[in-house]
Amino acid sequence: MPSPTPADPARPAADLALDPVLAARLSRDAAGLVAAVVQQHDTREVLMVGWMDDEALRRTLTSGRVTFWSRSRQEYWRKGDTSGHAQYVKAVSLDCDGDALLVEVDQVGAACHTGTRTCFEAGGPLPAVVGHAPQPGTSTRGER
Repeated sequence: MPSPTPADPARPAADLALDPVLAARLSRDAAGLVAAVVQQHDTREVLMVGWMDDEALRRTLTSGRVTFWSRSRQEYWRKGDTSGHAQYVKAVSLDCDGDALLVEVDQVGAACHTGTRTCFEAGGPLPAVVGHAPQPGTSTRGER
């Protein structure tokens, strides 16, 4: 579980926690994290998936830049601080179950640590059967 960050004496204590009403709406995994799907705000391109705890979400909502919790390094990281490939927040939404966030951003440079625009370029497509929606007036069982 992420450890709390030290309080900034220049900021009021009330500003250091995620809004309790919002926090109550989150459905976290066993590690206290929520998935954050990051999408380019104007093209709707899905860039990456990261993880946030309450503090990472608070930082994201209040700073204009995206902050994640690194599960491998066990620390907070603000996207772009070392690479220069920053994500500037345009909107944040919570899904109906409270277990995923959609973070719409203006991405500067590559979103993926591999240097590609999205993390899904490096992983590549998987073989999948392509489905087709039924035509109007037909049933999903092929009956009329």
